[in-house]
Parts: sequence; C-alpha cells; structure tokens
Amino acid sequence: MRVFIQFFIGVFIVPLLAFAQANPSLVQERRAQLEAQLRFFEQEIAQTEARVTEKRNEAESLARDIAIIDENIKLKRLTIQARTLSIKKLEAQIEEKRESILEIEGTVARGKVSLAELLRQLNEQDKHSALELAIEYKDLARFFDAIESFYRMQETMQLAVRDFTLLKQEEETARAGLEQDRREEVEFRTLVELERKNLEAEERTKQNLLKITKGKESEYRKILGDKQKAAASIRSQLFLLQGSPAISFEKALEYANFASNKTGVRSALILGVIAQESELGKNIGQCNLPDDAIKYKWQSVMKPSRDHTPFLAITSELGLDPNLMPVSCPMRDSRGQQIGWGGAMGPAQFIPSTWVLYKSAISERTGSNPPNPWNPRDAFMASGLLLRDNGAAGSRENERKAAAKYFAGGNWNSTLGRTYANQVLAKVDAYQEQIDLLQSLAQR
Repeated sequence: MRVFIQFFIGVFIVPLLAFAQANPSLVQERRAQLEAQLRFFEQEIAQTEARVTEKRNEAESLARDIAIIDENIKLKRLTIQARTLSIKKLEAQIEEKRESILEIEGTVARGKVSLAELLRQLNEQDKHSALELAIEYKDLARFFDAIESFYRMQETMQLAVRDFTLLKQEEETARAGLEQDRREEVEFRTLVELERKNLEAEERTKQNLLKITKGKESEYRKILGDKQKAAASIRSQLFLLQGSPAISFEKALEYANFASNKTGVRSALILGVIAQESELGKNIGQCNLPDDAIKYKWQSVMKPSRDHTPFLAITSELGLDPNLMPVSCPMRDSRGQQIGWGGAMGPAQFIPSTWVLYKSAISERTGSNPPNPWNPRDAFMASGLLLRDNGAAGSRENERKAAAKYFAGGNWNSTLGRTYANQVLAKVDAYQEQIDLLQSLAQR
C-alpha cells in the first residue's frame, strides 16, 4: 500500500512541481535580448513622432514637407522593424506555450491513470468494515497498520484531486494565453503589411513631389496654388467601406461631420478609424456571403454565447436575412487555423453584442429606428459614440488612446494597441489635410 502511494506521488505530484519550475536560461536570455531591442525601437519611434509633430507646426514649404515625408518614412521603417521583433517574440512565446501544454497533457494523462488506480485501491479497502479487517488481521499491529494505510490513502487522494484540479486550471490558462498570442501574431502581421503599403506610398509621394518641383521652392508654390483645382477630385474620391457600398469622400465627410457634431469627436478621427477597420484584414466583411460553405456562415464565425442571439435580433428587427448579411471572418494563423471569433458588422465593425449596447444612442441621434450597422450614416455615428466613450476629445493623445481602445479594448496600452492607433492617426492627418483644404475653399 505504502509503495503504491509513493509511486502515485512520484508519477503525478512531483512532475507537476517540476513543470512549474521549468525555466530554461537560454529562453530567458533570448527574451531579454528581444525586449531590449524592442525598447530601443520604441524610443526611436517616439522621438520620430515628436519630430513629425514639430515639423507640422512650421509654415508650409518644400523643405518642411520633404522633411515630414522623410521622418514618416523613417517612422514606418522603425515601426516595421519593431513589429517584426514583436512577431519573433510572440513566435517564441507560442512555441514555449505549445511545449508547456504538451507537458501538462502528459502529466494529466499519467495522473489520470494513477488516480484511477488509487480509486480502485480505495474502493477495494472501503468494501471491508473495521470488524472484517480485525478478523482478517488477527495480529493487532497489522490491523492498525491497515487502518493507518487506509486513512493515508484517503489523504493522498484528497491531495491528488487538489493538484489535479490545479493542473487542469493551469492547462486552461496556458491554452488561453496561447490563443491570445496567436491572435496577436496574426494581427501584428496584418498591421505590418499595412505599414509596408504605407511606406511604399510615402516613398512614391516623395519621388513625385521632387519630380514635379525639381527641388525648387518656386515650383512648390505653384503646386500649392493648384490645390484649389484638386477640390473636385477630393470630393469624388471613393471612401472604401466593407460590408457596404463604397461612397464618395464627400458623402463620408458629411456622415463624419454629422457624427462629430453629435459626439464632439473630430471628423478626421472617425474617418481614420473606419478606414483602418476596412483595411485591417482580408477577411473583414467577407464571411456569411450567399455562396459560403457552412464554416464561413454566421453560425460558425460568431461566438455563440455572446453574439448569436443579438445578431438574430438585429437582423430580424431590420427585416434582413441573417444568412445574407456580410460579417467579418475570424483571423487565421499561418497554419490556417481559426483564431478567436469574427462576426463584426458593417463599416464600423461592431460585433452584435456591442451594437445592441449602442443601439438606442445611435437611434436617438440619427433618427433611425432601428439603426442599421450596415448603413454608413448609422455606422459613422456608432464609431463616433464609441470613440467618445473611449475619451477621444481634447487632445491628440486622447485620440491615440481612444483609437487603441477601439481595437484592443482593455489591452489598449499594448504594443499592438499603440501600433493600430499610430496607423489610424497617420490616416487622420491625411484626412484632416483634405478637410482643411475643402473648408478653406468653401470660405472664399
């Protein structure tokens, strides 16, 4: 009996303690190197952002605009380098957690076998009453030894069940951490790809500006005068929306201004967030299409306990077919495995359970009863309300924080949240320039 108890402790409880203490020095060293590199890039990024802000406050000139473009190019290159390091860090964490989960699973499997054997032994002992044991063990010392072993087995059983429960909890925590790391890795890869496109656009802008002006301030002044002619082009530019027909920039600005007047959030920020949401991933707005296989339908891509009932309520109230309304797809990692849940609706990319929380406030301001997440006017208002609740008004830093919360929620101050916010603010600056030009022309 005592031999078995020692065996049980050896195969189940000891491996649990060993697992908890495992922490290879090489892994720690590599992690520290990555974190040091990331801190360096983060400092460089902050300094470059400050220089861009400072340059924007100077009077317009060719030298100023070229300097701003150069700083933006540097900023995007630094951001790509930093986020690539973040991806490497996440890849290492993912591998560690996968190995940890495998180790936990092995310990759990061994523990189950040991637990089953201990239960069998305990049940076998429990079949005999104290009187039967006394008769079986005529030697009084052997009788009390058997009783002591029985109670020790019960104590060991309680200890085993406690440790088994802790182990399962640790396994669940590890799996949740792995899921979060996988999601962040995919999101970082998407944001890095967007940053590469932005970098290419900045470099083209610089080359075109130098080509047109030939580096001369006088030629640059002519370009500034020609901006008046660009007003019609700005108004007619298409503003890309996902899950809704594209609209002109002028119409998008009309919706953004309306939402801004009702919420106090800057129009350019509303435009920037909705534009970022449209570009965030290839699958956004591409699930639940008429010809989709079942794994891409809303029942499969939305979190059942959170969004199924609200989605059916929203579509029913609007008289829409829930099987035909486009929603976002879940993200997928490099192996094609689904990560988390999709189901975000329309230009503002609200998930159903969040939309119902804002439904009354949207309706009160737009007059839509009920409001429609796929309707741009309602969607712009929803974005404005959420940004307002995230504290967007008052300063650029407040806008940065609000944009990060729009994407990352309570994890807004993470590297991922800040990266998203920086990309939004880059769009905001471009839109604000267009808005300012249209307003200046309207006042003449």
